[in-house]
Amino acid sequence: MTSLGRGTMLAGRIHKELSMNWTLKSWSELTTDELYELLALRAEVFVVEQTCPFQDLDGLDRREGVWHLLGHQGDLLAAYARIMAPGVGDETGSAIGRVVTSPRARGNGLGHKLLDEAVAACLGRWPAHSIWLGAQAHLQGFYGRHGFVAEGEGYLEDDIPHVGMRRQPA
Repeated sequence: MTSLGRGTMLAGRIHKELSMNWTLKSWSELTTDELYELLALRAEVFVVEQTCPFQDLDGLDRREGVWHLLGHQGDLLAAYARIMAPGVGDETGSAIGRVVTSPRARGNGLGHKLLDEAVAACLGRWPAHSIWLGAQAHLQGFYGRHGFVAEGEGYLEDDIPHVGMRRQPA
């Protein structure tokens, strides 16, 4: 067992009882350590784990109207999503992207908690707008449990099948 300061790691995984600390920040509010952590997590999962080399730094992270949702368990960045205002990631609605959980924190519903927080962030800022996301095709059921419905034709993004999904405002 290794101490993580505020949390405890058991056999390489985060203990399930640790509470999540959620923060939502604009680009200018991120510290250099937070930026490093979120880019490292995105690379760990999207590039290494999914064996998909792609240009993660797409210019959106720094744009006005883009927010970074960070979920910490102790000192570990366990979850992350990028939240975008209407007109940034989608022409008519807000958007959620770069949805990712740390392999060390999976297995306790963290992905659902992350998506709940991301949806709440969008609804809190842009309640009259729908929310769009580009889902990996095999995750349609996961996003469907949160009110997202597939729209349009599927597409390939970095050689991975995707489908656009939208959640209508309440």
